[in-house]
Amino acid sequence: MGDEEHGDSLADQAAAWIPPWARHREPSTQPVEVPTTETASQPGDEDPSPGPTAATDAATPTPRKPATGGPPERGRPRQRVPSPPPAPVLDDAELRGALEAILLVVDEPVAEATLADVLAQPPERVREMLRTISTGYTAGGHGFELRRAAGGWRLYTRPEYAGYVERFVLDGQTVRLTQAALETLAVVSYKQPVTRSRISAIRGVNCDGVIRTLISRGLIEECGAEPDSGAHLYRTTTLFLEKLGLDSITDLPPLAPFLPDDVEDLADASR
Repeated sequence: MGDEEHGDSLADQAAAWIPPWARHREPSTQPVEVPTTETASQPGDEDPSPGPTAATDAATPTPRKPATGGPPERGRPRQRVPSPPPAPVLDDAELRGALEAILLVVDEPVAEATLADVLAQPPERVREMLRTISTGYTAGGHGFELRRAAGGWRLYTRPEYAGYVERFVLDGQTVRLTQAALETLAVVSYKQPVTRSRISAIRGVNCDGVIRTLISRGLIEECGAEPDSGAHLYRTTTLFLEKLGLDSITDLPPLAPFLPDDVEDLADASR
């Protein structure tokens, strides 16, 4: 074989040579799909599990998770504040015992509203139970009773046993008010609020010392000043109502039956 024939044979073989990786591949007849995503996929990023197409993923919105600690999203219902626990249910025996225990330690009349708040019970039920207790003490003939005085309720000893109580408490000491103090206290109770000069004019004597005594006993107190003269005004206290067993100052007996018949003449003569 000559050199020319050998060269042509090698050139033909080189032109007809097909790489090994392309020898058995058949040309694909299916159209190549163009990726819809903006970035081309990198090798090794394929998901081995079958999933929805890109078009389905774009049509399905991804739910947003609320950020923790931030304000609630608009339109989202707010969380309800838990309601307070219900008031304890007390039967009649428990309510009666609780009221009696409180009334034994109070040092002044306590109002029904205060007792209702402490026991978390309706005021109507507390009021009805207090009346039931008071009626029971009276019917039982106890040496004490439950009375309403000075706008509240308190336990008191019965009047028929006052002599024994005074003998035990006072032990011979005299704490009674003088006649001048009683007269001054009567003027304040019926004319309140009243000034010191007005009290002295009604009684006809100076009453500065008596007023100081009544204030120290806690029976009267200052309650402001008169607009015109600036003089102090005086009124009775809660202790005064309690000592007299009155609920309010309107329960004082009328003064007219105790006045003399010639009170008009006496008033004109004093002017």
